[in-house]
Amino acid sequence: MATEILMPQLGLTMEEGTVDEWVKHEGDEVKKGDVVLKITTDKLSNDIEAEEDGVLLKIVAQEGEDVPVKGVLGYIGQAGETVDAPAADAAPAAAPAAAAPAPAAAPAGGRVRISHLAKKIAEANGVDYTGLTGSGTNGRIVKADIEAAMAKAAAAPAAAAAPAPAAAPAPETVDGIELQDGDEVKKMSGMMRTIAKRMTQSAQEIPTVTHVMKVDVTDMLAFRKKLNAEYGAAHGIKFSVNDLVLKAVAKALREHPEARVSYAGKNYIQRAHVNIGMAVSTDDGGLITPVIKDADKMTLTEVSKASKDLASRARSGELTAEEYHGSTFNISNLGMFGVESFSPIINQPDSGILGVCATEDELQMDEEGKIEKRQVMRICYTHDHRVINGAEAVKFEKAIKDILEDPMSILL
Repeated sequence: MATEILMPQLGLTMEEGTVDEWVKHEGDEVKKGDVVLKITTDKLSNDIEAEEDGVLLKIVAQEGEDVPVKGVLGYIGQAGETVDAPAADAAPAAAPAAAAPAPAAAPAGGRVRISHLAKKIAEANGVDYTGLTGSGTNGRIVKADIEAAMAKAAAAPAAAAAPAPAAAPAPETVDGIELQDGDEVKKMSGMMRTIAKRMTQSAQEIPTVTHVMKVDVTDMLAFRKKLNAEYGAAHGIKFSVNDLVLKAVAKALREHPEARVSYAGKNYIQRAHVNIGMAVSTDDGGLITPVIKDADKMTLTEVSKASKDLASRARSGELTAEEYHGSTFNISNLGMFGVESFSPIINQPDSGILGVCATEDELQMDEEGKIEKRQVMRICYTHDHRVINGAEAVKFEKAIKDILEDPMSILL
């Protein structure tokens, strides 16, 4: 009996996944443990492996399709076995002994495979696309097919009585947005859709305040240089500014539990752990926040190794669900891009996030009136005003500033 290949649930919040690539094709033999297809979710890429030996009998979900958790992706069984795929996802079966005719219309209970843009153009111009043969992947009707049908209709012999000139076609739109010449409609990845949803929700629900403080990091940068020369070189470690900031924030969070809270309706939750999520951008325009668990209990060396490992695996899509869940605070470092100040958006259910900005040279006058060059960096703390008041927020941010300006205390 054929076995269904189902969309797995790779995290508690996962609702659907996208089929990226079928590694095996219909009719291919598979062994238990073979990678059959690749999927992506809101945060991860994942290989789906065969759970038994057999043949890939049928592909139900095509590449690029979004499939809900537990939805059928395909079937594995024995050679010659037949399966009845769900009508909503399966293409109409061809007659066993005859060449498949060009499709005339969607079968009863079936669906016409057509891109979103092509459907919009067809509807705007009154084109009946149900009888068209698509030129896209797996017979999908695309924009070019609709335009060809429109051109064919325009070239047809005129009726005896010439009709009135057709009205200009309605402008192409996507979700109410009018398209201009050269515009390209691109599908958002699952990760991008999740980011959009969560950031919108955060911005709409949380009354936020962002405080910006200027930190003199002259001594910290000198300390880092000395630390890398005397310790890092001998142990194969190169400490970054981000490592020092992570450790300083972890220490401040341990000393200020009022910054480790979550709003919960009529209640608030006092978070027991210092779990710091760090924002990492990915090559496909996504954003993921791997979490350093119990960062306050780690040494600077441990924090440095953990942050680099998590960031590397986040960019390659190799994190497990456990590694990007459970933060109690977040850090977004845009200093390497020269950003001077910004207001980071809180990642719920956390109540705070720290934005780290670029280091800049600044001339300052000391108490004796002498001018000297100092290196300064701004930190931008956004907090949830429902559970953290302004005074508490400023004290917490000041604690981070004090630690960074006394870098030896980072190690204590």
